[in-house]
Amino acid sequence: MSEAALPVGRDAFESAATGLRERGWWVGENALDSDLVEALRSELAELMEADRLHRAGIGRDHDFHLDRSIRSDRVFWLTRQRPVQSRFLDRMEELRLALNRELFLGLFEFEAHFAHYPPGGHYNKHFDSFRGAANRIVSSVTYLTQDWQPGDGGELVIYGEQGDEILATVEPRAGTFVLFLSEEIPHEVLTSHTDRTSIAGWFRLNASVGGQVDPAR
Repeated sequence: MSEAALPVGRDAFESAATGLRERGWWVGENALDSDLVEALRSELAELMEADRLHRAGIGRDHDFHLDRSIRSDRVFWLTRQRPVQSRFLDRMEELRLALNRELFLGLFEFEAHFAHYPPGGHYNKHFDSFRGAANRIVSSVTYLTQDWQPGDGGELVIYGEQGDEILATVEPRAGTFVLFLSEEIPHEVLTSHTDRTSIAGWFRLNASVGGQVDPAR
């Protein structure tokens, strides 16, 4: 499901801001250049081939732990040390500025990781941030899965705030881009029956303590 097949650039960002304002989530097909999506897909394939991804966990700091019954993806955090990753982060910086301009969210920084769900991989229903924690404010997903077909699984299910009403089921096709409010939108990744690849990201407030920004790793 997508909100629209939107042109790349400002129009897509304005549509995204409207979706967040009116219902707390947005899905679009063409918010990023197709060549960038393909370059990111190739970058992730190289990282997977080099066994650079690691198992994703749940919680932070002392609460961090691994639990494959809840979450079974492997991840690699993006940096600006690689040109392709830097290009993507530049686009997300443009989006951060647009969301701040349109919605006055005070978003301070963006963090993201590649994610690979193997066949059988899933992520149970959850929020990306606890209400009032004021760290992750807007979540994003950029899909990289090539040649996804119905029946392949791995769809993103977006629920209403109470967690019982399905608002959207998003097919993880390469190029699809999703935004939603981290504290308000419960969501899950259905079991994938093929390799599912994406970039998960979060726009954050400035959670500085003692002059140092909380990196939330």
